[in-house]
Amino acid sequence: LHLTLPNTSAGHAQLLAHLKGHSVDNLLLEATGGYERALMRVLSKAGLPVTRINPRRARAFAEALGKIAKTDPIDAQVLAHMAGVVKAPCQAVEPEREALRAWVQRREQLVQQRDDERRRLKQAELAGLRKDLLDNIKQLGQRILKIDKVIAQAQGQLDDALGRSLMAVAGIGQVTAASLLAYLPELGRLTRKQIAALAGLAPYNVDSGKHAGKRRIRGGRAPIRRVLYMACLSVIRKQPDFKTRYEALRQRGKCAKVAITACMRVLLTRLNAMARDQTEWRMTG
Repeated sequence: LHLTLPNTSAGHAQLLAHLKGHSVDNLLLEATGGYERALMRVLSKAGLPVTRINPRRARAFAEALGKIAKTDPIDAQVLAHMAGVVKAPCQAVEPEREALRAWVQRREQLVQQRDDERRRLKQAELAGLRKDLLDNIKQLGQRILKIDKVIAQAQGQLDDALGRSLMAVAGIGQVTAASLLAYLPELGRLTRKQIAALAGLAPYNVDSGKHAGKRRIRGGRAPIRRVLYMACLSVIRKQPDFKTRYEALRQRGKCAKVAITACMRVLLTRLNAMARDQTEWRMTG
């Protein structure tokens, strides 16, 4: 059976009505840039198990089955098959976390716009054009400051205790703490290996026969990696143990990005342990 329903409240209600009375083992959705979130909320609220996957995994699964063509009916068929194999039900996201995530993302958008305008300013020669760019940069800066206040309030409503603990870490500020809470609800709930893999910071082997390739990170959540990268630069400057770790990796011949990535992984696993054990940050070394 193939149903086509709109991604609206009415369509969600139709889907729930169709599923009523059926034994549902797993529902599988592709991540579609946020368009799937409303449906996930509805299904989770109804107590149905929902797994969300990266579209690349679905395409790889389809090709492994020999499904080269791509149409909506074929995709639905492949996802239905995949739902029986890949079962990793997502936790229901709290409304407070969704609100925090929305404001964090909006801040990122405005920061990007401001950075774009600053780059344009370097090439602008006309006085009137430069004034227009400067005015917009100023306005964007003011809007970002207002959103910072909203983010602080949203963070407090979600988990004020954890937020304050994160901000107590030298090198981690309001934006990083809010981003961790928004993008990584699993913080403190997973093992060190699991949290590193979730963020895309776990190195994977690339071996075949006698060939031992370089281990590389892959997958995971890009937004949280971007946040951790900037935070780790600050942490390395402010915390002696991280500075020592970074410099030791560089002396061993590791390039800067590899050394920073290794420090990011250590930072995340220590933050995860701190959140899990509800303890304060401890500097080492």
